Amino acid sequence: MNLLLLSTSDLTGGAAVAASRLLHALRKQGVEVRMLVRDKRGDNPDVVPLNTTSWKRRRNWLRFAWERFVIFLCNRFSRKNLFQVSIANTGTDISRHPLVLQADVIHLHWINQGMLSLRDLEKLLALGKPVVWTLHDLWAATAICHYPGACGQYASSCRRCPMLVGHPLWNLASRVFRRKQQLGLQRIGFVGCSRWIVSACRKSALLEKAVFRVIPNPIDVSVFHPFPKPELRAAKHLPTDKKLILFAAAKLSDLRKGANFFVAACRLLSGKFPEAEVLLMGSHAAELQACLPLPSRALGYLSSPSEIAEAYAAADVFVVPSLEDNLPNTIMEAMACGTPCVGFRTGGIPEMIEHQRTGYVADSGSAEDLARGIAWVLEYAEKADLARHCLEKVRAEYAEETVARQYLDFYRSFLPAK
Repeated sequence: MNLLLLSTSDLTGGAAVAASRLLHALRKQGVEVRMLVRDKRGDNPDVVPLNTTSWKRRRNWLRFAWERFVIFLCNRFSRKNLFQVSIANTGTDISRHPLVLQADVIHLHWINQGMLSLRDLEKLLALGKPVVWTLHDLWAATAICHYPGACGQYASSCRRCPMLVGHPLWNLASRVFRRKQQLGLQRIGFVGCSRWIVSACRKSALLEKAVFRVIPNPIDVSVFHPFPKPELRAAKHLPTDKKLILFAAAKLSDLRKGANFFVAACRLLSGKFPEAEVLLMGSHAAELQACLPLPSRALGYLSSPSEIAEAYAAADVFVVPSLEDNLPNTIMEAMACGTPCVGFRTGGIPEMIEHQRTGYVADSGSAEDLARGIAWVLEYAEKADLARHCLEKVRAEYAEETVARQYLDFYRSFLPAK
């Protein structure tokens, strides 16, 4: 079996990281697999970039910019939710690319922001090869949004998208929804990283007859693993006598990641845990630090897996107050390092955090319950038990071999029987 994974990037964003980890996991199983990306950031020889010259990089950037400009123009020059929607009006035709022609199965991951247009996707489907699509968000099931929030229009037909201004110049949502209907997306085999996202996508008029399978993202437990906490903190110049609370996001101020709820929870905790300190991993830390009532230190945007693992392992608790999320890599990374997690009861988060076993699942949108969960972890007497339960969960459900075998079974279900 010859597999080809498609992704906008190999390392930029959670979906890209998950795709790269799957590539690594499948390679370990002896599978012939490559990954085709627009933007290559790493050095894996199995990842092949489309941006091979300065001209191609410039052209693909223009495609990205053109899509954003059309959204911006349609939205009456408002930047509101500019990157919360995608219309796939432009991209790269890869239907004649050698890796595509050689592939027995084509596996889509996150292919937005100028990687593939709807027309490019149509050409791939026209090849007649089995196509699998991992749902890292709900864009395949909606017209233009990646996460619909409380909007349920996609169950019938998207019209005026609430992500855009009240009266856009063009009804982008309706136009893109109709275009997606013409593609015949129901021919694709969809993988949901969580039961939650599969349940949400089954409601879509675009995917109501599609085949779905729930398979989580994989993680390499040889990279993400526990470290002796006192020695690690000393080596990283972190306090050994404080309770460390870790909050991480690509953009720490992102409201969808729940920064405001995290700040509110810290205010509630500041009197009870004056010895606590917050670690911030990601960009835009200064905006958050100005609001935090507890001492904090910015670790910056870490790209090295070993450095990321050390940050998780150094913390006493990892907090993920996302308001919408699929199956966050951050939670499995933290648990693989033996660090319990606290998050809201939303998306796939409750499938990952086992309440009062590997952490605490708080009522969604409740800063009070979020603070209660953080306090529960910090005060839990048998911390070694929490760490052990985290490791057991990761090794049983997210280990590379386990996930790779599930994917291979799904791929084979689309191939002719021999």
